[in-house]
Amino acid sequence: MKKIAILGASYLQKPLVEKAIEMGLETHCFAWDNTEAICKSIAHFFYPISVLEKDEILNKCMEIHIDAITTIGTDICIPTIAFVAEKMNLISNTYNSSILATNTEKMRNAFEIHNVNSPKSKAVSYFEENTFINFNFPLIVKPTDRSGSRGVEKVENETELKAAIERAKAESIEKRVVVEEFITGIEVSVESISWNGEHHILAITDKVTSEDPYFVELEHHQPSSLPNEIQNKIKKETLKALNALDIKFGASHTELKINSKGEAYLIEVGARMGGDFIGSTLVNLSTGFDYLKAVIEMALGNYYFQKSKDHQYAGVYFLSKNTEYLLNTFNLEADYIVEKQILNNELKNIQNSNDRSGYIIYKSDKKINFKKN
Repeated sequence: MKKIAILGASYLQKPLVEKAIEMGLETHCFAWDNTEAICKSIAHFFYPISVLEKDEILNKCMEIHIDAITTIGTDICIPTIAFVAEKMNLISNTYNSSILATNTEKMRNAFEIHNVNSPKSKAVSYFEENTFINFNFPLIVKPTDRSGSRGVEKVENETELKAAIERAKAESIEKRVVVEEFITGIEVSVESISWNGEHHILAITDKVTSEDPYFVELEHHQPSSLPNEIQNKIKKETLKALNALDIKFGASHTELKINSKGEAYLIEVGARMGGDFIGSTLVNLSTGFDYLKAVIEMALGNYYFQKSKDHQYAGVYFLSKNTEYLLNTFNLEADYIVEKQILNNELKNIQNSNDRSGYIIYKSDKKINFKKN
């Protein structure tokens, strides 16, 4: 039986662990041992080791003699995966690529070198007057090395900027922050998979986010409703970005903004499957492509790509105080509802992805709109 190491043990990794078991693999899961580590009871083996402990995980993986290592939906694991894979001669992107894909400052530098269209930005460790005198407000402030909208905030002036930099810095592991010009427009993501530098775009996801100042994602829908001309621009910039970051293997999740002129701006790239059920669930529902299986097969060194068989609409709505109108929908029984769950009865005004209290996933022959009463 082949052995696969999976980094992370939260609900994000649950579909990956279950798919690996379904494929007959022995699963070895690494994560902090806390209440969120639900995969502890699912995986064959669980190790209470932080995903940041590269050397400790490497030693354990060598002891186990794993055949593959991977994750989905989270950036923090990516450098450790690349580190272990390089040391054990397993399939992965390079460690240098993993740093480019998980550090916004280094990512933006790579975009500039390779002429990828992205917002004007600057990385700082603290606020200093006149640093952003040549920037046009509003600005977006974010940690250089976190995901899930942690520490992300829109600001309108220098007074707000100082506080936002401190807030984002507190969320950052390396205590650095990227400040960038805010692009007004439509937000999308691109879900893709690569093998030896050959990229396949699987889906473009339309997004709905909360309002100023945090912009947390509230809805995802596939396929995109944007005109083909705009989608082609999105695909072009995505391929440039993947090459700029030297992403050659596995899943990737690319986020872009489209302004009123139809120009596509690269916001960031994750060298992993998109979270929020985008990769683990929606791609399969809307295209018929088994994205989870492909990620696992590639980690094992097996090329896996099949053209889409299905062309359906799929999406997810997230419950929070911002979307309290969804509560009535949880009582709805309809064939197009694939899965629904209330995770927490407390509804919060959303500031990051962790503030969401539930979700509803659908699949249909048309986009499903759950409207406010």
